[in-house]
Amino acid sequence: MKRLALGMFLAAVPLAANATPPAQVAQLSPQAGVEAAMVDSAAGWNAGDLARFMAVYSDAPETSFVTKTGVLRGKAVMAERYRTKYDFADVGKRGVLSFVTLDFRLLDRGHALYIGRYTLRAADGKDQSGMTSLVFRRERAGWRIIADHSS
Repeated sequence: MKRLALGMFLAAVPLAANATPPAQVAQLSPQAGVEAAMVDSAAGWNAGDLARFMAVYSDAPETSFVTKTGVLRGKAVMAERYRTKYDFADVGKRGVLSFVTLDFRLLDRGHALYIGRYTLRAADGKDQSGMTSLVFRRERAGWRIIADHSS
């Protein structure tokens, strides 16, 4: 298992302005590009920056997120779900997010499957943890999630 701790990753891949510049992302292997996108998304969550957290998702209208009650489509709908479910202004209520890569498969030159474990650590030290299966597509801006099933 590969732990995607922000500090360890930052030591391995220099990031400017807390994000990997597009030119550097293009030079990374597909797995490193996907993992860089995940690290930056978690950093956005941990900073209380919903837009940065959501930047990992494709802007394509068919981008999907599977929930207990059904499938959400579109980045705006997904962002609204996060905005209403979590308090991005209060880290104590939002928690600190991290990911561990469990499996990575390049499906073709432009698509990849990322399977990992997310952990959301609350201020009281209690963890909420689960599995995530993400389908990424290589887009002009880098690797973006087009399908998310997290439980």
